[in-house]
Amino acid sequence: MRISLERCVLRPWREGDQESLVRQADNPRVAQHLRDRFPQPYTLADANAWIARAPAESPAMNLAIEVEEQAVGGIGLMPGSDIHRVSAEVGYWLGEQFWGRGIATCALRGITQYAFQEFSVLNRLFAYVDANHPASIRVLQKAGYRLEGKLLGGAIKRGEIVDQFLYATTRGELLKGL
Repeated sequence: MRISLERCVLRPWREGDQESLVRQADNPRVAQHLRDRFPQPYTLADANAWIARAPAESPAMNLAIEVEEQAVGGIGLMPGSDIHRVSAEVGYWLGEQFWGRGIATCALRGITQYAFQEFSVLNRLFAYVDANHPASIRVLQKAGYRLEGKLLGGAIKRGEIVDQFLYATTRGELLKGL
């Protein structure tokens, strides 16, 4: 499985991505707005564990963002369960040297289309974004996600309570945009 897009390729993580993964992920500025489960520092052992796990998914839900034949970031889906099975959270990150080039927006558009094509049960994709992360907010907006709400004090980062925004799109909104 390989999704070729204008600025990047989305593909499953694979053996051999470890060096690039560590090079891009071992950066506090990259991890700053991610979940605590994203290791920092990011070591070769972390990369090996991720590469051993991610490719086993079928269908793939966690993909590498590839630029110039190197894995430079990641994007993935976390499907809901029970009554929320029609929704999935989307999350993404990109190595700092690739920021500001439209790659994250391109990848988000690509995984959005992939999610609605591959997972027929999905009706809604959503993302949480820190209120103090304007670059990621712009990515979501440019990819066609709309603001649904503000979660006051909804998360904790490095011991500090932070506000987040909730952005989302639906299958119907995507189809209207095509």
